[in-house]
Amino acid sequence: MKPQVIGIGEFLWDVLPTGPRMGGAPANFACHAAAVGAKAAVISRVGADESGVRLVRELAERGVSTEGITPDPHHPTGTVNVKFDGSGKHVFEITPDVAWDHIEVTPALQQLVGTADAICFGTLGQRNAVSGFAIRRLLESAPSSALKVFDANLRQNHFSRATIEASLALADVLKLSDEELPVIASMFGLQGGLREQLETLRSRHGLKLIVYTRGGDGSALTDGREWVEQAAVPTSVRDTVGAGDSFTASVTMGLLLGWPLDRIAQSASEVAAFVCSKDGAVPLLPQALRDPFVSERLELGSSV
Repeated sequence: MKPQVIGIGEFLWDVLPTGPRMGGAPANFACHAAAVGAKAAVISRVGADESGVRLVRELAERGVSTEGITPDPHHPTGTVNVKFDGSGKHVFEITPDVAWDHIEVTPALQQLVGTADAICFGTLGQRNAVSGFAIRRLLESAPSSALKVFDANLRQNHFSRATIEASLALADVLKLSDEELPVIASMFGLQGGLREQLETLRSRHGLKLIVYTRGGDGSALTDGREWVEQAAVPTSVRDTVGAGDSFTASVTMGLLLGWPLDRIAQSASEVAAFVCSKDGAVPLLPQALRDPFVSERLELGSSV
C-alpha cells in the first residue's frame, strides 16, 4: 500500500543556463516522493498555454498525478530564472503574478486532500493572498491524521511574519535551512544557540519535528525527545536546485514508514547528495537510493 503524498503551491519552469526544467518546490517534493514509493500528486495552477501543457505532461511522465492542477485562462505559467554563484548555490528571479498565484479551492481539490497521508507546503506558494487562502483552506480540509510538512522555503521578499505564523499553526513538521533560521530567529526573537533556538521554535508552535539543513555542514533533526545530527554525504556538487526538496521528501517518507530519526537523517542525506551531483531539481534516483524506501511494507504512521 502506497501512502498518498501531496505537494501544494508553486509549479513552474526553472529557466537554467542549460535550458528550462520543471520546477517549484511542491512539484520537486512530489517527484522525489514518488521516486521513493509514494502515490504522489501536486495541487497548483498553470496557464492555459503550451508552456503549461508541457509542464503538466512532464510531471505526469514522472509518475505524479496531475489531477490537482487546473488551467488558468488569465495568467501565464510560472517561470523562475535560475543563476548560480561560484559555489554552485542558486539565485532566483521569480516572475510575479502567474498562474500558481491564483489557486482556488474546489470540491475536487478538497476531495483530493481528504485522501492525503502527508502534505508539503511553503511560503512562496502563499505570496499572493488568493493562493495563500486556498492553501491554508485546503490544509484545513486534510484528515487530522495527515502529516503536514511546512518547508519554510523563504525566497527574497515573498514571505511575511503573518504567513509564517499561520503556516506554523497548521504544521506538524517544519523544515528550514541555515540561511532561513537567522531570519526566523530575528522575526520571532529566538535566543541562544542552534539547539535552543530550534527547541524553542518547536515547543512554542507545537511541532512534532524540526528538520534543519545546512548544506555541506550536514543536518539536524529534533522532536523534543531526541536530537540527531547528520554529517553531509560527500559529493561533487553540480548544482543544489531541488536538493532541499529531495531531503524533505525523504524525511516525509521515512516518517510515514515509522523509521527512527537517525535512519531518516542518513537516508535523506544520501538522496540530497545525489541530487546535488546532477543537473536539475529531479534527476532520476538510482535504485540503490530507492530500495530502502520501497523494499519495506508501508505501515503508515509517524515515528514522532
